[in-house]
Amino acid sequence: MARVLVAEKIADSGLDRLRDAGHDVEVRQGLSPEELLEAVAGVHALIIRSATQVTAEVIEAAPELVIVGRAGVGLDNVDLDAATHQGVLVVNDTQSNIQSAAEHTMALLLSQARNVPQAHAALIAGRWERSRWEGVELSGKTLGIIGLGRIGRLVAERAGAFGMRVVASDPYVSDELAFQIGVEIKELPELVAEADFITVHVARTPETVGLINADLLAGAKPGLRVINVARGGIVDEADLAEAVATGRIAGAAVDVFTAEPTTESPLFELDSVVVTPHLGASTHEAQHKAGEAIAEQVLLALAGEFVPAAVNVAAKGVSEVLRPYLPLAEQIGHLFGTLCERLPEVLEVELQGEIGLADNTVAVMSAVKGMLTAVSDMPVSYVNALTMAHERGMDVRAISSPTAVDHVNLLMLSGGGHSLGGGLRGPRHEPVLLLADGHSLHMPPAQHMILLSNENRPGVIGAIGTLLGDAGINIDDMSVGQSSTGEGASMVIATCQPVPREVADALVAIDGVVAARYLGLSPASV
Repeated sequence: MARVLVAEKIADSGLDRLRDAGHDVEVRQGLSPEELLEAVAGVHALIIRSATQVTAEVIEAAPELVIVGRAGVGLDNVDLDAATHQGVLVVNDTQSNIQSAAEHTMALLLSQARNVPQAHAALIAGRWERSRWEGVELSGKTLGIIGLGRIGRLVAERAGAFGMRVVASDPYVSDELAFQIGVEIKELPELVAEADFITVHVARTPETVGLINADLLAGAKPGLRVINVARGGIVDEADLAEAVATGRIAGAAVDVFTAEPTTESPLFELDSVVVTPHLGASTHEAQHKAGEAIAEQVLLALAGEFVPAAVNVAAKGVSEVLRPYLPLAEQIGHLFGTLCERLPEVLEVELQGEIGLADNTVAVMSAVKGMLTAVSDMPVSYVNALTMAHERGMDVRAISSPTAVDHVNLLMLSGGGHSLGGGLRGPRHEPVLLLADGHSLHMPPAQHMILLSNENRPGVIGAIGTLLGDAGINIDDMSVGQSSTGEGASMVIATCQPVPREVADALVAIDGVVAARYLGLSPASV
C-alpha cells in the first residue's frame, strides 16, 4: 500500500480507482506552502492541478516520492529538473480537457464578438443598453491561431463552421498538414496584422512568456480581439490592457492569468475585456476524464511499471510485443547487480528474437533500473536510471537481434565478466532464467538463489544438498545446467532463506565446487 496525497480537487472516480487498488488516499486541498512541505513527508504519489507549486524544496521533503501527477496540461508549477534529479516521475494529462478548452475558446470568442457578459451585467443592473453593446459577426472574419496543436486544431474546425478564414502560426506544423485542415500558415507578425481575432494555444515556456506583448500588438490590424485560454503569462497583461485602453485593439477575452488565483488585474478595469477564472477545463466531463487518466498513470508508477505519459522519461512508448518483458528486464537487472562484485564499466543489454525487432529503449531502462536498485540506496526510476549509470562511469550499450539461437526470445545482460539471461514461458508470461555465466539453466527467479559452478561428476550435487540440509536451509527449487563450451556444469539453487556467509564458504570448499555466487531479488520484485 502506498500513500497518495491529493492536494487539489480531482473527480471522485479517480480517487475511487486509487482506493480500490489498496492505496491510502489523503485529500488535503488548500495547503499553504509550509503545510505542503509537512504533508509530503512519507508520500509516494502527489496529485495536483494548477495551483499547487511543486518546488525543489517540496520534492526534497518527499524522499519516498515516486510520481507527481498533474491533472491537466501545464507543468510550469512543477520543478521538472528537481524531480528528474531525484528520480521522480512527472506526468500530466494532455487529452482530457482538449474538448472543453476548445469549446471555452469558442465561448469567449463569441462573448467578445457580441459583448454578451457586458450586456447581461447592464440589463440585470437595470440598464437597457442595446445600442452600446453592438457586436461583430464571426462569418467572414479571420481567426489567427497561435499554436496548432490538438486544441488549436479543434478551434480551427469550429471556427470554420462559423464561416471564418483561419490562419495559424506554428513552427512545428508544415504547410501541407495545415492545408489538409483548411488553415494557412503565417509568421506571427503577419498573422497579427491580418487577423480580426487571435487565440493562443501554446505551452508556457521561457520562450513563450510574454509572446503577446506591446511590440507585437503595435502591428495589429485595427479592431483586433485577443483570446487566451492557454496559460497565464503568455500574454503580457499590462501590455494587453494598455492596447485595449488606448484603442489600439478592440478587446480581449482572458481565462488565464500570470498569477492565480487573482482578483486584481489591469484587465478587470476595462469594459471591453471578458474574463473568466481559469474555466477552460472546468466541465464535468473534463474533470471526470482527467481524474481517471491521472489515477491510471499513478497506479502504473506505484506498481513499478513504465509510465508512457511521463514527461521526464526519454521514451514515449513500448511495443505490445516487448511490454511483457519489462518486468523480466528489471528482474534480470536486479539479479545481475547482485551477481557482479562491482558495477561493470560496460553493460550490454541484448534483446534477441522477436523482441529484438522492437524499440529497445524502455527495456534497457528497465534493466538498468533493476541493476542500480540492487546496488544503490538512492531511488532509481525510469527517469534517472540511465543518468545514474552514466554518472557512475558505466557505458550502457543496447544490442538487438531479430534471431535467437536456442530460444524464441532472449533478454541478456553482459558485463564485468558475467552474463545473465532470461525469457518468458507459457501463456501467463512467467519469467524464467535461461543463461548464467555461459551455463544454460531453466528456473524462475527467486528472492534467494545461489549460482554454483562445479565439476560435472557424480557426488557433487548430493554433497551440496547434504550441506544445505545440515545447515537447516531448505531447497525450494533447483536447476542443473551445462556449460556452453561443454566444460563443467552449473547449478542454481533457490532457498527459503538467505544463505549465511559461512555456509557459502563451506559450499565452495566442497570437492568439485569451483565457485558460488549469491543471486537475489528484493521481496517487491518477486
